[in-house]
Amino acid sequence: MEADEPPADGLDPAQLGLGDMDPAAFRRHGHAVVESVARYLETVADRPPLARCAPGAVRADLPAHPPRSPEPLEAILADVERVIIPGLTHWSHPRFFAYFASSASGPAILGEWLAAAFNANAMLWRTGPAATELEGVVTAWLAELMGLPPAWVGHINDTASVSTLVALAAAREAAGLGVGEAGLAGRPELPPLRVYGSTETHSSVAKAVVTLGLGRRGFRAVGCDPSYRMDPILLARAIAEDRRAGWRPIAVVATVGTTSTTSCDPVAAIADVCQDAGAWLHVDAAYGGSLALAPEHRALLQGAERADSLVVNPHKGLFVPLDCSVLFVGDPARLAEAFSLVPPYLRPAQASPGRGHSDLMDTGIALGRRFRALKLWMTLRYFGAEGLAARIREHVRLAQRVAALVDASPGWERLAPVPMTVVCFRHHPVGPEWDDERRLDAHNRRVLAALDAGGVVFCSHTEVDGRFALRVAVGQLRTTAADIERLWVELERAAAAALDGT
Repeated sequence: MEADEPPADGLDPAQLGLGDMDPAAFRRHGHAVVESVARYLETVADRPPLARCAPGAVRADLPAHPPRSPEPLEAILADVERVIIPGLTHWSHPRFFAYFASSASGPAILGEWLAAAFNANAMLWRTGPAATELEGVVTAWLAELMGLPPAWVGHINDTASVSTLVALAAAREAAGLGVGEAGLAGRPELPPLRVYGSTETHSSVAKAVVTLGLGRRGFRAVGCDPSYRMDPILLARAIAEDRRAGWRPIAVVATVGTTSTTSCDPVAAIADVCQDAGAWLHVDAAYGGSLALAPEHRALLQGAERADSLVVNPHKGLFVPLDCSVLFVGDPARLAEAFSLVPPYLRPAQASPGRGHSDLMDTGIALGRRFRALKLWMTLRYFGAEGLAARIREHVRLAQRVAALVDASPGWERLAPVPMTVVCFRHHPVGPEWDDERRLDAHNRRVLAALDAGGVVFCSHTEVDGRFALRVAVGQLRTTAADIERLWVELERAAAAALDGT
């Protein structure tokens, strides 16, 4: 039998003994996986974007107990095709318009494969020198492309939820209350601590506040202006009111690209309030920050240079697959104050003077750190600044096309401005009987259900001023103008079906 020829039973030799899959088998199976992925990306548009399986269907198609004997990888890959792919909601689909798009581009997929093979753990510089230093390089590139201050330092977390938690933990420590050392419990001398955001702030902020021990009451939502942006006057008023009541304001979260409507808080004015209050300013640009790679959209981050921290998610707008969230801080020593805790077994036996690189374990809660920088680095190099900006511009143009279709079509009503690539709207049939908001909400729920049932496009929903809204988010790398036109055809079909069902 040739070295690269599988046994007659289809098993690789390593499966019958000890050790890993042998290199010849890995090459053979690896080529099969590459072909499978390429075929998936070629045909993803032919699949329904929203999973069509019933709850429990995937589990029912898989054995209840693990295998006792080795199985051929061909059989495993066949089950991926037979069971797993039909049970997926396809985030790479060109007509995936729900939530925020997350595109897995070709170079990023290849970078993910390489990172898995290298299996680097960049907890310390010495456990991952290339991973540590590349993370510093690629986040500095990203800061430059976004127009952020060159002195800012970035590192990569999994999601914005964790990046925000890390930033607010640093804010809590920066308040000078010794919480990192003495904690919060049993300290009656401590005032209650509070973090502020708008009524449109992402729920991960309140969740971070709870996780940090400040309780649900530790987050205060501030009202917005008619464009759903935080009102700095109301923020200043809330802080002053809380101070009189004995609260200690420690941080404000300003959002560049809110989840429902992608509104942008007035960061510069909020920075003025934070400066007066002595509060940390964190900018949540998880979605909106990517648009700043197109220079004409750089103004979205106006005032962000005065922040203490900022988060942007390349897995939202820069065609990098989950997970990849970059947290920038103006003073990285604040992170070390909050998170540096080095047990003896992680201390180097010999000093490494002049190394000039911090250990990434000191920047957050995670010790083990995946080599996420590789896929981001490969993506930035493959597309280049101009290629990324061109794709961002196209997504803005396509979103404006959706908005124009809504505005020009009788029976459709836009519910919010479109500063980025998300359009919030609803079907509003003509006639006095449709002036009832509860009836309109119920009708638009039926429109969304009919849209999902069609299996051609996938949209999500939100609430705008308490009104049920259909929400189209453009940002999938493979979306074209033809997909927007098909979206509109499907929306009109779904609206007619919902009316027929009333």
